[in-house]
Amino acid sequence: MRLKTLLLAVCVASTTAFAQKVKYSKEDIKKMETYLFNEGFNTPSPKKTSTIILKDGTTYKGFCNKIETKKGQIYEVAIKDSVTQKNATFNAEQINEMYVYPSNAEKIAKVAKYMGNIRNFGTKKLTKNTNNDRIYFVNQTVSLKNKKDDKEFLMQVINPGFDDIISVYHDPRAKETTGFSVMGSPQLGGGVIKSYYVKKGNKVMWLHKDDFEDNYDFLFGDNAEFMKKYPKNSVEWDYFSFLVSEYTAMANG
Repeated sequence: MRLKTLLLAVCVASTTAFAQKVKYSKEDIKKMETYLFNEGFNTPSPKKTSTIILKDGTTYKGFCNKIETKKGQIYEVAIKDSVTQKNATFNAEQINEMYVYPSNAEKIAKVAKYMGNIRNFGTKKLTKNTNNDRIYFVNQTVSLKNKKDDKEFLMQVINPGFDDIISVYHDPRAKETTGFSVMGSPQLGGGVIKSYYVKKGNKVMWLHKDDFEDNYDFLFGDNAEFMKKYPKNSVEWDYFSFLVSEYTAMANG
């Protein structure tokens, strides 16, 4: 009798889970696949004025002439003051925020990469690869790839317009899904970034696409309306930037 009851419960649960799956229209999927995060840049321009704001509130403006990184993340910055011409070096533990401009060389490389993948034409904006605006870095304590000891780094916020609940940071070591090309033609498919650093509340983690489903409830599960509209059995990692944006908009009313 107990076995029959258990089997019935499993059957009902499976049926309910299946019934909750949402089928989206082609227009909806196209919208969800649109990449809303800013491009991640790894190299600041040494020719444009950068701004460093220390934890004590002191502000320095100058040219970044040396940057030290660990696993791609910035932990030390050297700057030449634009007024006094004096050099100063700061580690991440001292810095609260930093604003820099992307280097021209990296922008050119990103444009070439954009043009080399047909998928980008429908999901990304070319203007984000040629960005002339300042890039925002913030001091954040993280465990690199969730494996290393916690350490303070300067991490690029790539969703600055909708980061009040979930902040997403560029992972300089992130890989992308693979596509294919024929005889040197632009690549078909692939090009989806596989990992980011993500902060919600006091928790900061390295989020890989393979762990997306396991962390879905943590990221979005506190909003019943969102979970009903975008249950985890109906969405894909490719929609991540849209999901963060939509969750934030729905949470803020």
